[in-house]
Amino acid sequence: MDEERLRDWIAADMADLAMTRMPFGKFGPDHFPPRGVPLYDLPVEYLAWFARKDCFPKGRLGELLRIVHQMKVDGLDEIFDELRRKAGGKTSLRPPRVRPRIWPD
Repeated sequence: MDEERLRDWIAADMADLAMTRMPFGKFGPDHFPPRGVPLYDLPVEYLAWFARKDCFPKGRLGELLRIVHQMKVDGLDEIFDELRRKAGGKTSLRPPRVRPRIWPD
């Protein structure tokens, strides 16, 4: 594969990663409305579960999840920082913390 075709292939993967969100499960729209968590913000432990069970989804979604998992395992998570910046920051995966109100007596 020549270098230009490889660059185009990587650019297409990154473009798809920028737009694709987890469509089901713990990080899907039911728990993170309205569209779910971007694939690049999924925790590496969650992706590793798919890898251990060898049960990535079929099709393009499975390919993208494999790519994200491999990049995170290889320590390349910072590549996604530009995508996060454009999206308004990293998706918070924790529920908002409710702080008790303290009223003066």
